[in-house]
Amino acid sequence: MTETPVKFTEGAITEIKRLTSEPGFDKESFLRVGVKGGGCSGLSYVLGFDKKTDNDNEYEDHEILFVIDKAHELYLAGMEIDWENGLNNRGFSFQNPNASSTCGCGTSFAV
Repeated sequence: MTETPVKFTEGAITEIKRLTSEPGFDKESFLRVGVKGGGCSGLSYVLGFDKKTDNDNEYEDHEILFVIDKAHELYLAGMEIDWENGLNNRGFSFQNPNASSTCGCGTSFAV
């Protein structure tokens, strides 16, 4: 494993560990961080659990193992993922220094 291009806040780490400790969680799955085309700004973030592929690099941050498709690393380098648990906002949020613009929902960006 090499230095991670993505960092998780304490809130995100706590939520990811909660999710992976749920009964029935597939322990062979990895947390996948990535991007896909679409969204109001051109690209959307992907955060979910998936099997590792040959195109993935594997990383670890605070005991969280995750994979990123090699082609997506350019868009994600330096990004911080947080978990917000407030009344008005609940879910993962993404702070990406590579984004030239973002949308109001915070899950779509342009480079």
